[in-house]
Amino acid sequence: MDVTDATFESDVIERSQREPVVVDFWAEWCGPCRALGPVLEEKTAEKGVTLAKVDVDANPEVAGRFGISGIPAVKAFRNGAVIAEFVGAQPPVRVDTFLDELTKPPLAERIDDPELQAALEANDYERAFELLLARLDESPERNDEVRVLMVELFGELGQDHPLAAAYRRRLAAALY
Repeated sequence: MDVTDATFESDVIERSQREPVVVDFWAEWCGPCRALGPVLEEKTAEKGVTLAKVDVDANPEVAGRFGISGIPAVKAFRNGAVIAEFVGAQPPVRVDTFLDELTKPPLAERIDDPELQAALEANDYERAFELLLARLDESPERNDEVRVLMVELFGELGQDHPLAAAYRRRLAAALY
């Protein structure tokens, strides 16, 4: 779908609360954009992911809001936030990998840890991070496992989410 400055909030931000949305920032004159566009259209259709296309020349407000300085720029949104991105034309296998990460089930559906799972199902990420940090002290031999889980949660929230930023610092301080 084509998205404009006026429709971005409803077409991307609000929709990403229910499902992942991939946004392709492009321009008509951009050769790499024209090469990447069909790959994105094919791969997102295969994976059942919504693809939104933003012409940066016609929609400078949204392009500026997301710091688009090179195109093609692709950003994946979940829960109203950018959770993954890349810049430049990519081969189909790279686009597949990008979409596979985006569409994998949330951590809450893949773990066998009732306490952590309950926090995640309630969207209580702060509680989940606190549980994981406490486990660093309880069981140093599992530190790598805890680190991997926390990094995965950072990705689910989006790297710019305030909780991700705060707990990334706390994780680093605890490990190093």
